[in-house]
Amino acid sequence: MKPYRSMLFVPGHKPSWAEKAVAAASDAVILDLEDSVPAADKNEARKTVRETIGRLAEQGVRSDVWVRPNSFDSGLFGADVEEVLVPGLAGLFLPKVFTAQEIVQIDAVVSHIEEREGLEAGSIGLIVSFETAVSMAHCEAIAAASPRVSSLLGATGPSADVGRELGFEFTPEGLETLYLRSRIVLAARAAGLHHPVSGVWQDLKDLDGCRRFAEDQRKLGYRGLVCIHPSHVAIANEVFTPSPETVDFHRRMIAAYREAEAKGSAAVDFEGQHIDLAHAKTAEGIIELAEALGVQ
Repeated sequence: MKPYRSMLFVPGHKPSWAEKAVAAASDAVILDLEDSVPAADKNEARKTVRETIGRLAEQGVRSDVWVRPNSFDSGLFGADVEEVLVPGLAGLFLPKVFTAQEIVQIDAVVSHIEEREGLEAGSIGLIVSFETAVSMAHCEAIAAASPRVSSLLGATGPSADVGRELGFEFTPEGLETLYLRSRIVLAARAAGLHHPVSGVWQDLKDLDGCRRFAEDQRKLGYRGLVCIHPSHVAIANEVFTPSPETVDFHRRMIAAYREAEAKGSAAVDFEGQHIDLAHAKTAEGIIELAEALGVQ
């Protein structure tokens, strides 16, 4: 999966909001059919989401388009995916997953619809949102359950599904979820998923808090933030983009290492730091991320 610094939720039954999300420069838009859509509006929301995907595809927007369906066990999942698996959809943002077997079953359903609708096999990705205690206890197996799994969403946020499931009290410092967030990053990287995403910051007015929150997730290994308000998008994009200074530093590091290597040395003093092949590989990863994000 290409890196998403920001993924912005949009209620699926409010079509005009999708363009606002694109205008906010979010790397991805998540059209929601789950929590933000009232039960009475679910049927109509599916049709609206299908139309929105088509409209955004015709406009050629930069933002990728994902859909959060209702959970697999809700009785609504089948109708959701029957309607929204259309050209222009990047994938499904899965809520309230429980087990790896559930991912296998979802993969089978998606494969069937892809073939029937003439979509490229394997083109619909899956992002797993860990919102249940069972899923977090089996995050490693879930991450590896299907090649469609593109990314994992870490466990954060006050007074929502994760907090209710585990009974913790949210703090901005996040010590109550540090183990869970760390384990999800580890599960992602072990499964070859290099861009886990974190979410969400729920205080719409505290933008400084949002920035600190995003920076903390980046330090832990997350590569993007799932947002619930357009004002958080610019912050996420900035925090998860390597700065020009960072890019320049690591390019100099790579150059210094390659020069030493050419002279028969496997280590070098670079601007007062001891570096070797491991450091050069880390620097190359930062440069690859920067280039993927368009940073020169």
